[in-house]
Amino acid sequence: MDINSPKCIDTDYIDFLIATSNVCSCTEAARCYPIVDNAPSHDSFTRLLQRQTPDTEALWEEVKNYVKPKEGFLIVDDSTLDKPYAIEMAFVRPIWSGKHHRTVKGIGLVTLVWTDGTTVIPIDFRIYNIDEDDKTKNDHFLDMLDKAEERGFNPEFVLFDT
Repeated sequence: MDINSPKCIDTDYIDFLIATSNVCSCTEAARCYPIVDNAPSHDSFTRLLQRQTPDTEALWEEVKNYVKPKEGFLIVDDSTLDKPYAIEMAFVRPIWSGKHHRTVKGIGLVTLVWTDGTTVIPIDFRIYNIDEDDKTKNDHFLDMLDKAEERGFNPEFVLFDT
């Protein structure tokens, strides 16, 4: 590996996200990485994420063999990733947090997952940042559902909260 080659690739982080149940940080990704010579540090994961465009095709390529598009359910959810200490960070803005029941500094994440009732697999996501793209959460929901239909999904139900 050449000195300027990345030490981790998008599927390294995607595999980590699929396997993790709680902590989704670059530090945790590096900590969970197999102990091998020249294993990526948390900075390697941070640089990887900074290089990535918010394109969900890599996620879809990683998970498409684990879902059954003609069965199961799709669940759409919006989350606020709290960033209370952020001073100047991309995508951080004042956003409503259901967890805190008030507006906080954070990143709005809209996700679409497939489930058969037992297994839950993320298939798409969007960063909610209306100041940048002029899209509401509902616009992102509809975009993701259109993409799911394009990918052959025909779920029994599409579920979401109010």
